[in-house]
Amino acid sequence: MKSLLLIVATTLLIPVHSALAQVAATIEGVQMPAWLERSGRRVPIIPGMELRAGDQLVTGAGSRALVKLGDGSLVKLGENGQLGFAELNPAVDLFKAALNVLEGAFRFTTDIVAKSRKREVSIRAAQVTAGIRGTDLWGRSRAGNEIVCLIEGDIEVAAAGEPPVTMNQPLQFYRRIEGKTQPVGTVSKQQLDQWAAETELQAGKGVARRGGRFSVTLASADDQNTALALYDEVRNGGYAAEIRPVKEGEKVTYFVVIRQLPSRAEANALASQLRGKFGITEPKISG
Repeated sequence: MKSLLLIVATTLLIPVHSALAQVAATIEGVQMPAWLERSGRRVPIIPGMELRAGDQLVTGAGSRALVKLGDGSLVKLGENGQLGFAELNPAVDLFKAALNVLEGAFRFTTDIVAKSRKREVSIRAAQVTAGIRGTDLWGRSRAGNEIVCLIEGDIEVAAAGEPPVTMNQPLQFYRRIEGKTQPVGTVSKQQLDQWAAETELQAGKGVARRGGRFSVTLASADDQNTALALYDEVRNGGYAAEIRPVKEGEKVTYFVVIRQLPSRAEANALASQLRGKFGITEPKISG
């Protein structure tokens, strides 16, 4: 059983940096359960967590993750997904990133400010690589079926050993099925909306966002070991639990809490989702 001192040490996964440091990527929001895998360790995703090259995000059933890159672009990952960061270089003169979608749906979106910054960003989905030049795109990698759909801007898409294909018209999409590249097609707005919903954080599903002021207290215990047992179980399940020891007189009570819910509605949704799991019976909302 780990100690509270060791738990505090795990906060090193959310590094404190100087105002002058360039941040490569940050978790902006998460719909749990979801995990970060780094250097052989797996921990639940926490809003505000900084990412670096070599990290991999993993989402579970019904889960989503929202990442903000250092150039201001947003990357969204849908449920049952795996997203690796092969390269993250946040240099001021040239932002460079190489993302690897091993499984699931993703979306890359660039805002007006980010478009003006020099960058080299590529996204690989199985055998398909998309080079991004100031754009908005959606894609999915799933068991021999890869899709890349252009929403805005232009992209160059290529499969290994094949000449690249340029797409510069909204709603064009590139697809490979069982290793065979299909002719570029055009998708309907209705279909794109259905695809895009696969990567959006869903309101009312217990979404946590950076800076959210509401919390869900899952349980409390009078002894540290009992609290740690629940803490371990919840975190292994992909939920970003913390332990808060509160001392009153000579007595210490250990509260197991999930923070950064942006509204009471999201906190209630998460409480309902966890009620009856991990031995949690009466979760309480505060904020």
